[in-house]
Amino acid sequence: MQYNFDDIIDRRNTGSIKWHYEDDTIPLWVADMDFKAAQPILDSISKVVEHGVLGYTKQTDALYDAIINWHSSRYGLTLNKEDILFSPGVIPSMSLMLNLFTEVGDAVLINDPIYAPFVIKTKLNGCKVINSALKEVNGRYEFDLADIEAKIKKHKVKLFLLCNPHNPGGRVWTKDELKAIVELCKKYQVAIVSDEIHQDLTLSGHQFTPLLSLADDYQHMVVSLTSMTKTFNVAGIKGSMIFVKDKALRIQIQKQQKLNDEYELNLFAYTVMQSAYEQGGEWLEQALAYIEKNIDFTIDYLATHLPDIKVMRPEASYLIWLDCSAYGNDDKALYDQLREAKVELNSGIQYGQEGHLKLRINVACPQSILKEGLERMKQALAGH
Repeated sequence: MQYNFDDIIDRRNTGSIKWHYEDDTIPLWVADMDFKAAQPILDSISKVVEHGVLGYTKQTDALYDAIINWHSSRYGLTLNKEDILFSPGVIPSMSLMLNLFTEVGDAVLINDPIYAPFVIKTKLNGCKVINSALKEVNGRYEFDLADIEAKIKKHKVKLFLLCNPHNPGGRVWTKDELKAIVELCKKYQVAIVSDEIHQDLTLSGHQFTPLLSLADDYQHMVVSLTSMTKTFNVAGIKGSMIFVKDKALRIQIQKQQKLNDEYELNLFAYTVMQSAYEQGGEWLEQALAYIEKNIDFTIDYLATHLPDIKVMRPEASYLIWLDCSAYGNDDKALYDQLREAKVELNSGIQYGQEGHLKLRINVACPQSILKEGLERMKQALAGH
């Protein structure tokens, strides 16, 4: 079917985190989309409700098959049923992996900038955050392998938390880049946990590589975390997966999950996950095409009206990383200027020191809303 992504759906007064305002502020921040979910997903939920019995539910063979087929057909990742564990979310899974791979006081390597919970959860688990700044080369981020190796050696790093694709920079790491990370971590016996939640939002011209597909002889130290929630805009239905191929490691994870009672999902999460992976491809293809048009629109608009903003074009997702250093010298003041103009973006400083005077904009909304938000950005910054 043909989906209409120009359709404006009023999300105010629904408990939406994104649309939390009491006025007409436009939210271009937190990573969910203002698009209605795919019809097969909505139909699958309706079917469950119409059945009327909402009892205890387990994973089915059809669910496992849907997950396995999706990852095999799109990414060449071979999964068996046993390789798949379920979790309420990627960040809870990350906390679990920190418990598993580290002790209090251990060093954990994280790139800068990075999605804020990487740092928050590392600190809450009593570990030391070791930052390795990404290098900006020709308008996109790259790993600084020499810096990563030096810090692994100096701080005796036990775990590398990888974001693949990267948030907030939108990089889709290449196979060669990921191979280099695996080899480096293997050299020093550093475990790798790869957050791959943005995998299915890879944009045209780029190819996502699952880290597990490169770790054949290092599977006992590699775990991938992913979910259908970001892909299909169903973040309100909590649910994610842990992919782990090594049996001994999988048993350790399962023990930790049972300790925290975090090994099963609710009926609606299983239902949505299966229908999304079985029948959501058509919606996703159209959504990505619309998102790419919005990315082009945003880049063109900023080049015309706020030409001193340096735009990092994303290779995945609907989040664009903006260097706004020409328009201010204080992070809070920059954010507040936009809020006063009734538009909200994510302040870059929350992603690390490399986010100083940067902003993250979410363009996954009807283009009319995006245009109005950009007009308000122009109003806030053009005179500065």
